[in-house]
This record gives sequence, structure tokens and C-alpha cells, in this order.
Amino acid sequence: MENAAGDEELESMWGQLCLSMPGAYADYPFGPESTVFKVAGRDSSKGKMFGLLMHLHGELVLNLKCEPALADQQRSEHAQISPGYHMNKKHWNSIRAGLDLQLMRELVEDSYDLVVDGMPGRDKEYIRLQATISKGTLD
Repeated sequence: MENAAGDEELESMWGQLCLSMPGAYADYPFGPESTVFKVAGRDSSKGKMFGLLMHLHGELVLNLKCEPALADQQRSEHAQISPGYHMNKKHWNSIRAGLDLQLMRELVEDSYDLVVDGMPGRDKEYIRLQATISKGTLD
């Protein structure tokens, strides 16, 4: 039971990290057992995935996009990081429990930034504006 409770807490924490990104939302195209985290500009139907949270053989796994130059380095430095399950192994990593919160935050932010950077300029501007509005400042 402790493990299940730990997984639920971790799943909630990872989900909150992903949803804390500006314009991020959860989607369930594969059913309720897998959560896809997407970011969208003005048209939410054109959201782009930056994370996939799933249970794989009883283990909680979060797939995150990664800069190809860093992927191998991250995998060799952390046993909890492996090539992305059912994803392009060059661009995606699968993350398992055991990394500290700060590193997890950095990995989520990097994945999110890679996806947003690949979006059209008007969508990037819309996301930036939404983030500014949510902070309550217009600089």
C-alpha cells in the first residue's frame, strides 16, 4: 500500500509540474490511464505534446522531450532516465521515480521549452502573453 500511495503522490506532483507551465493542459487521447501534457497557442485543438505520464508494468513513468545532445548524457548520469518508451529515442526520455524535485522541474521546463520553441511565432507570443497575464504584470 505504501508504494501505491507513493505513486499517487508522485503522479500528482509530476502532473502539477507539467500543468504549471503557461498554456499547458492535460489530455487523455489514450484513455484515462495515460495523461498527455500539451501546450497550445490560440487554437487548443493544435496542442503539442511535451509530456506523457503513464504506468508501465506497474511503474510510474513520465516521458519528456529532450535535446538530442543532452539525452545520452542524462541517461548515463541518472539510472532513472532511459530512452523514451514508445517514442523517438533520440528526442524523448522516460523518467522514473528517484530524481530530486529541482531536476524534475528542469527536465519538465526543458521539454516544454523545446516544444514551444518549435511553434509558430504567433502561438509563442500568445503563450508568453498568457503567462504574463497570469502573473499579473504586463511588462
